[in-house]
Amino acid sequence: MAKETNRYTPDYAVSPGAVLEERLAAHDISHAEFARRCGRSPKLISEIVAGKAPVEPTTALQFEKVLGVDADIWLGIEKDYQLHRTRSVEAGKAATAEAWAEPFPVKELVKRGVIEKSGKGGEAVAHLLSFFGVASVDAWHTKYDAMSVAYRHSPSFESNQFALAAWLRLAELEAAAQPCKEYRKTGFKEALRQVRRLTRVPEENTLEETRTLCNDAGVALALVRPLPKTRLSGAAWWCSPRRPIIALSARHKTDDHLWFSLFHEAAHILLHSKKSVFLDGTDGGDEGIEAEANQWAANFLVPRADWQRFIDTGAFRSADIRQFAEEQGIAPGIVVGSLQHRELLPWDRLNTLKVRLEWKNE
Repeated sequence: MAKETNRYTPDYAVSPGAVLEERLAAHDISHAEFARRCGRSPKLISEIVAGKAPVEPTTALQFEKVLGVDADIWLGIEKDYQLHRTRSVEAGKAATAEAWAEPFPVKELVKRGVIEKSGKGGEAVAHLLSFFGVASVDAWHTKYDAMSVAYRHSPSFESNQFALAAWLRLAELEAAAQPCKEYRKTGFKEALRQVRRLTRVPEENTLEETRTLCNDAGVALALVRPLPKTRLSGAAWWCSPRRPIIALSARHKTDDHLWFSLFHEAAHILLHSKKSVFLDGTDGGDEGIEAEANQWAANFLVPRADWQRFIDTGAFRSADIRQFAEEQGIAPGIVVGSLQHRELLPWDRLNTLKVRLEWKNE
């Protein structure tokens, strides 16, 4: 039989079995006869025709000799067919996973430019999976269900778990882009001492300087605007044994909350397990390791003896607070916030000493 030179180049995914059936019919060759000529079993030929068995290299060479169609064409048809089938299966999974995508704050993520605007079908699912850096919904659950087990003393019940996962991912992506050096505990403590002094600096780049100080000590610092239904002030975790992340939301938009949240999360990095994910609300909680983190942050900002001396004076006027804050080298808003938290000052008093924070382009 003369070898045919025409190449079969379909513009759609067709199974090798369908092509084989067509060729056999054109040459008036039965399945059994073709199997005999190829030296293969009739069962294998029937399975290939039915799409139940693939065309492998050895088989493709045999088909080439019997039918005169190049082996690489048979393998190309097989590859295109299998790829098409796989894509169809994935598309089907994505379509059925649309319900999974619904609870996420997709519109807000699109608004922030981190995912593309989604059309119909499984587009939202595909965009979210790409955003989270996972290949499937099952892989997402494997990663984030394990992460939720690591939550410690968390107010996560106040937050939508999907919005919370998205917020943490935004922080993770921001942290990944930061040029952090190798983590050094002593270096981080020294960086925090410098940050403490920066709380008094009313400059727009203060937070940028703070991030640089943390990065130089090996800690990523992400400032991520809250997403709808996320009710937390900050989070801290280790993305690897040598790379800690602190994420802040500036949820209350005042300097006292922001700075205290930073030092509270720093306490988790310095004092607590690398296997836990710490999610903290307004004050981080009042029990166990959260209380320990609160106490560490409070003492770092104002030594206990100095704080007790100031409280004993009972003088909490604006001028008194300003003077004490200046002596301590911290922002007066931090002193006001602490007095309010200790119920030594009403929540509506002296808030003018706090610096109001606003997000750009908000």
